[in-house]
Amino acid sequence: MNVMRPMPAGQVGRSVPRLEAREKVTGRADYVHNLVVPGMLYTKVFRSTVPHGRIVSIDTSAAEAVEGVYRVVTGEDIRKVVPEPYYGPAFHDQPVLALDKVRHVGEPVAVVLAEDPYVAAEAVQLITAEYEELEPVFDEVEAVTSRAVVHEVLKPAGTFPDLKHLVGRRDTNVALDYQLRRGDVDAAFAAADRVFEHEFRTQQTMHTPLEPMVSLAIPGHESLTIHTASQSPSFVRIEIARLLGWPENRVRVVVPHLGGGFGAKLYIKLEALVACLALLVRRPVKLSLTMEEQFYTISKHASTFRIRSSVKDGKITGRRCEVFWNGGAYADIGPRVTQKSGFTAPGPYDIDNVSIDSYALYTNRPPAGALRGFGIPQLVWAYESHTDLIARELEIDPVEFRRNNILREGREQATGTAMKDAAIEAVLEDIVARMDWSKPFDRGTGPLRRGRGIAIGFKASISPTTSVAIVNVYGDGSSSLYLSTVDMGQGSDTAMAQIVGETLGIETENVKVIHPDTDVTPYDMATLGSRSTFHMGNAVKLAAQHARDQLDALARSLGLPPGTNYGPKDLFKKKYGMQAGNIVGVGSYIPDYKSPDPATGLSDNVTPFWMIGGTGVEIEVDTETGHVRILRMVNAVDCGRPLNPKIVETQLSGAALMQLGFTLFENMEYDNGQVTNASFADYKIPGIHDLPARIENDIVEAEQKSGPYGAKGVGESATFGVSPAIANAIHDAVGVRLTEMPLTPEAVFRAIRAQKG
Repeated sequence: MNVMRPMPAGQVGRSVPRLEAREKVTGRADYVHNLVVPGMLYTKVFRSTVPHGRIVSIDTSAAEAVEGVYRVVTGEDIRKVVPEPYYGPAFHDQPVLALDKVRHVGEPVAVVLAEDPYVAAEAVQLITAEYEELEPVFDEVEAVTSRAVVHEVLKPAGTFPDLKHLVGRRDTNVALDYQLRRGDVDAAFAAADRVFEHEFRTQQTMHTPLEPMVSLAIPGHESLTIHTASQSPSFVRIEIARLLGWPENRVRVVVPHLGGGFGAKLYIKLEALVACLALLVRRPVKLSLTMEEQFYTISKHASTFRIRSSVKDGKITGRRCEVFWNGGAYADIGPRVTQKSGFTAPGPYDIDNVSIDSYALYTNRPPAGALRGFGIPQLVWAYESHTDLIARELEIDPVEFRRNNILREGREQATGTAMKDAAIEAVLEDIVARMDWSKPFDRGTGPLRRGRGIAIGFKASISPTTSVAIVNVYGDGSSSLYLSTVDMGQGSDTAMAQIVGETLGIETENVKVIHPDTDVTPYDMATLGSRSTFHMGNAVKLAAQHARDQLDALARSLGLPPGTNYGPKDLFKKKYGMQAGNIVGVGSYIPDYKSPDPATGLSDNVTPFWMIGGTGVEIEVDTETGHVRILRMVNAVDCGRPLNPKIVETQLSGAALMQLGFTLFENMEYDNGQVTNASFADYKIPGIHDLPARIENDIVEAEQKSGPYGAKGVGESATFGVSPAIANAIHDAVGVRLTEMPLTPEAVFRAIRAQKG
């Protein structure tokens, strides 16, 4: 009927300034780090110094004797609150504090509580522990057959629908063995003109959000409130309630602004520990990690990828992939990375015969979990380097080889799911055009040699997952949006408000977004995997439509004829005789999904949408030092219809530059399980002098028909092609192929020297 409002200019497609920008730049934004409550105790953690060992004894007497120490707590004390104090999204394998055994250097073993954080920090240094050291395993490939077993028994969590099949392999380090079989790979290899085989490795890296992890638990009367820097408040509530054996309504989780996450702050990190401590001492307890401590809490999977391809008449006819994921001491969400990313290992190519084995492996490194890209950058690094090597061996232009093999709209990906609304070809051609690929290229002179490279990748959205939203329209016509999606800098608050504005016909700036508070905001699985725009965006649109339908029904009930120019304020006033009343719309969204066949790994509906991204670079290599300088970087993505083009552009730059750091220099370095560069002084992230001289970002024309107003997620897409594009450009410039990241000046220089004999 649509009698209710004159429509303002369309809200979707506007580059609306971020709604929270003024709060942040003026220092008024609220963060958990700034939160202090009466009676609060600060916590400092005593951590393991050995990578693998049985706990013989823990001596806390000296720490307890320090003036000002309130209490020292060990794993056995935690059992008084939670008899089975283990948590995790895939397996219940991680203890709140170490019990019986430690599995990595830096694992929490005991904590000190004090009213003064400096007293707690002093006292924790006085705790000592004795261990019976066990043989450790650090490498993901060695973990498959290692005598050292990190976990003797595994307890599947059964939390998520896509992980309910988990069992693990007893007395091994295999948490998940995912397989996919399509066609006949052996026959394809036998009939091929050529078969190509390579191995690629990636290193372990850190998320390094500038706001370190922090949680504060406040006990109440048969209740608990947790203020936390988390990307998954709904999961935190569910998991803490499960641990305590409580109903969900006794646990409240509040998330204000988040100072970066990138996957580090997903699922349970500090929340279980502060919850148990608060209930043990019946006082509020706060734990704030240092940057160094974050290196021992969660990281990005190191990986080894063995890839073998058959080619006949310039077409890839078969591909066999083996991927080994280094999950560290605890599974976290590694099994999902192994499966969801693993099935894209053949790349964005039309290959009839595919065999994939993807393994999630325990080692005695710090745990690995979700990090921007969710395993896809590790895979694209390998398959796009492999693609370039094949093209060069066959003396085919790398772009032409990709064009000959690209997976086009409507064709089935390796899982058997058709590629729909996936502009792979458009992304490739956009980068090619912007780089003037067919024109002559300046190769440099003397010791400075120039090269260029290109790479594309794709990612499936995590599914099935649920999002719920509430839209409240007030008596004056303004609106609030209640949702548990966490805005950690990606601009989701603004984008979701734009969807409400577009649907209700109001200005985005008149929509207030209520930050996650599980007593107030409805369920959302988590803010991860670029799922929010699509999943929560659809839920928000449905909630706004529900509110709009009720407003239209109200107009009809008041006898207003169609076409009457009445806004919500006028409708409420006409009904109640004053400014009063509310209209509440609710929307819930979960996409269709079909679980992969256990025998083959195949499914014709494995994801609700595909993310597509590619990168082209022009570089300069100093052959006397191995230093690589990025002269130009071109990023292109298919994100459907951009809800907020300016936010999308900043997302592309941020993603590409983050991956640039992982590509060129970031690396967690180890000495017998001890991270030796766990600080910003030694672990280098990109600075202003590391940025490319030119960065160009482009959104190809596309639409995700099932997305809210044609949109889908984009936060990870520009990470996909960066690493292989740079490696391909180095090969193009100086003729050497690096197969292990990071691509440091030393690695480049050594490869050049080895080439020269």
